[in-house]
Amino acid sequence: MKIRKMTSKDWDAVSKIYSEGIATGFATFETSIPTYDSWDAAHMKSCRLVATENENIIGWAALSPVSSRCVYGGIGEVSVYVGNQARGKGVGKLLLQSLIKESEAEGLWTIQSGIFPENLGSIELHKKVGFRYIGKRERVGKLHGIWKDNLLFERRSKTIGVS
Repeated sequence: MKIRKMTSKDWDAVSKIYSEGIATGFATFETSIPTYDSWDAAHMKSCRLVATENENIIGWAALSPVSSRCVYGGIGEVSVYVGNQARGKGVGKLLLQSLIKESEAEGLWTIQSGIFPENLGSIELHKKVGFRYIGKRERVGKLHGIWKDNLLFERRSKTIGVS
């Protein structure tokens, strides 16, 4: 398994994995795959990674800015998705560990994730790589007409923004 930077040419494979995540009903509030241009505009230009096995993309991770205000410029929102066939093989852990390194190289001091409470695998994955539970946003949004809570996890850099 290898981790490399994501390119626009990866979108077909990335969007297929994203679609598999959407289908679970507990990975995102999204209900359909955006166009690449829409996705690209919503995510940071750096900190976009794919996991490959035998040249096939089996997972991806990327960061979105949390705010357009400059004071929050060192904080990114995590998206991490692993293809159905690759789950349970350590792909998510390797992607998040690589994303942490990449985010610190870009000067980010905090990365955070909003996770649905029923997404136990994602919660455990984030804990394994050093994220801590911050709190619960109750009824933060609707998915298919049903209010959903969201658990907020963050990981503070041990090297960026420490002084």
